[in-house]
Amino acid sequence: MDLQDQVQRRIDELAGTELGLQVAAYRQGELVVDAVAGDGVTPETLYFAASTGKGASATVANVLVDRGVLDYDRPIVGIWPEFGAHGKDKATLRHVLTHSVGLPALPRGTTRKTLSDQADRLAAAAPWWEPGTKMTYHAETFGVLVGEIVRRATGRTISAVLRDLLTPLGIEENVFFALPGNQRHRLAQLVEPEGAEETFATLAGMFEKIVPRAMQPRAAVLNQPGQLAIEDASSGILTARGIAKLYAALIGEVDGERLVRPESVPVITGPALVAQDELLGNPATLALGYAVGRLGSSADESPATIGWPGMGGSVAWADTRSGVTFALTRTLFDPSGSASAVEIGNLVAKTLC
Repeated sequence: MDLQDQVQRRIDELAGTELGLQVAAYRQGELVVDAVAGDGVTPETLYFAASTGKGASATVANVLVDRGVLDYDRPIVGIWPEFGAHGKDKATLRHVLTHSVGLPALPRGTTRKTLSDQADRLAAAAPWWEPGTKMTYHAETFGVLVGEIVRRATGRTISAVLRDLLTPLGIEENVFFALPGNQRHRLAQLVEPEGAEETFATLAGMFEKIVPRAMQPRAAVLNQPGQLAIEDASSGILTARGIAKLYAALIGEVDGERLVRPESVPVITGPALVAQDELLGNPATLALGYAVGRLGSSADESPATIGWPGMGGSVAWADTRSGVTFALTRTLFDPSGSASAVEIGNLVAKTLC
């Protein structure tokens, strides 16, 4: 039985509890797994995949560096003068991409509708620490900061720049930071599992210092297309095939296209920071905008893998050693994570990596 059949059989078995799944994998630029399960789910179904979308926003920034538009180590104040307030004059894109810039908290009262207004408030804010000296997960401010840096450097929104990168790959309708009105019919309706309320409450308390409760993802809000029409570069609305292909073009060639020069790949994907997360307490190894290590294994166990999981259980990753990329999206929006993403990802990795 080949890998496509193995994955299809397993997600068919899981669909009873998962309700819907998409899985895609590329190897050396070739689509080798493209499987879906669940009523109404097709490879073109769009999923809100939460922080899995950070892989796309990081990729936009890295491509712009590779093309000479941005620089990892040039102070942000060079393109965003107001950002230098309260001693942030030496803060760089590298600090933002490694979650060490010291601005993890959205201003109190922020909602999805006011998210686009927060860049100026973050620029004026005092950092929690001197940029680059500590780190914690910038769950929502990551997208605000990267998005504004991109806008300052290019004069265009990060969504517009992303679309330019996706179009040569043929996936411009498969990865979004803001859901266009003409794509609403493709959006999957997320379902929270029974008993999830306690887990959501625990997470809300854990993240309340950095993410106001109105911004913490819940299915009832995310099933409203109007909410997802608001640009949020910390999250993504995407297909598994789309985000897996984006990663494939980052680390190699797909359909004759590369997003960055081959010599830039080790710079982008190698460890850029190893630190203890100041808020969450876990050890973190970060590349330039991606976590190092496959979901379900540590950075030591899978040091050639980069990616980002999303709250709710979606995930995407790329293994630079084997040229394999993987993505899974799901209907069940489970705050405790996704054993399915780990299981199917491990199956793909064991077979291909």
